[in-house]
Amino acid sequence: MDTAALQRTWALAETLGDEVPLYFYSHLFLSHPEVRSMFPVSMATQRDRLVGALGRIVSSVDELDEVTAFIQQLGRDHRRFQAVAAHYDAVGASLLATLEHFLGELWTEELAADWAAAYGVIAQVMLQAAEESESTSPAAWSGEVVGVDRRSLDVTVIQVRPEPELRFEPGQSVAVEVPTRERLWRYLSPANAPRADGTLEFHVQLVPGGQVSGVIVRSLVVGDAIRLGSAVGRELTIADHERERDLVMIAGGTGLAPLRAHLERIDQEWKASGRAPRVHLFHGVRMPANLYEHRLLRNLAGRPWFEYTPVVSDDPTYAGRTGLVGDVAVAEGPWVGSIALVCGSPEMVRHTAQALRQAGVAPGDIRFEQFETRDQDSHAAHHHTQDPQPDLAGLSKMGS
Repeated sequence: MDTAALQRTWALAETLGDEVPLYFYSHLFLSHPEVRSMFPVSMATQRDRLVGALGRIVSSVDELDEVTAFIQQLGRDHRRFQAVAAHYDAVGASLLATLEHFLGELWTEELAADWAAAYGVIAQVMLQAAEESESTSPAAWSGEVVGVDRRSLDVTVIQVRPEPELRFEPGQSVAVEVPTRERLWRYLSPANAPRADGTLEFHVQLVPGGQVSGVIVRSLVVGDAIRLGSAVGRELTIADHERERDLVMIAGGTGLAPLRAHLERIDQEWKASGRAPRVHLFHGVRMPANLYEHRLLRNLAGRPWFEYTPVVSDDPTYAGRTGLVGDVAVAEGPWVGSIALVCGSPEMVRHTAQALRQAGVAPGDIRFEQFETRDQDSHAAHHHTQDPQPDLAGLSKMGS
């Protein structure tokens, strides 16, 4: 398999803009109309998420060992769409037909065979993981909204009780579908460590024009029923053997959510054992009113292991630290030897990761989500670069 050719031809396809996803969806829905119901009624926010992510993942099949766990999680998560082998075949056929249409003379029999083989590897890993999970977990969870706390005009914190218990680790995300917005799944990160009562806490910021964030922030009430997918994502989790390493956490907006989950876990372990790594959290927002967890974090800063620095970018009269949160965090270093968890908008993450690398932090110690489905409607617009956490009805890399 010529993976260099896969990557080269996909890079060429990406330069063609919206024409590629438009052709892909036209081919998919005309050749397999039965899959149309798996996608939102309005495709306006779907755009190139599926075809873009598929192309990037399949063309990087030589790196499968590094992302196998992630691909398996996607397979398990896709059960909420009732996705079966025939659906994977349909998507693969349309992906290849799209590439053939746009690549023209570059589309050779050898290249077609390589693309088919690479897609087959990815699909097989997902299908196998989905089948293996059928005996241990539901395809999707029903969730009851048990708490709604509107912290500001544009930030709402909700508490949800899933049925049955939904297992996750701090730093992971779950797909969420809310009333009146069927099939518009968005990935959100629990902002809490696993609780005895199984409830999950989500932080959502209103995004102008956001179909899902608008419902959650303005309309969701206690008693509403939502649906949840399985937990996905590994980049923002902390492995057991890393639990004693010091952490620098850099969050933008509601990108605070998965980092707050880590803080809750660390605090629980510190209370039980008296041991904890040193942690410094930098929370960046545009205006002081957006520091929606300021009181909790300020109180937590009384712990001997925790420091908290709020950063405001757009209010020059703010009495505390101002500027870009990534720049402020790097200036407070050095962070060499610490694990850096970065979570915010794609632009914030890119800037912060680059600044950390230039400051000498090892690339492997800079953690942010590599794959996700965030769009203008997800809290990932102010979250990690989330809501990926990716699905065949809305998958994208580095970008719910």
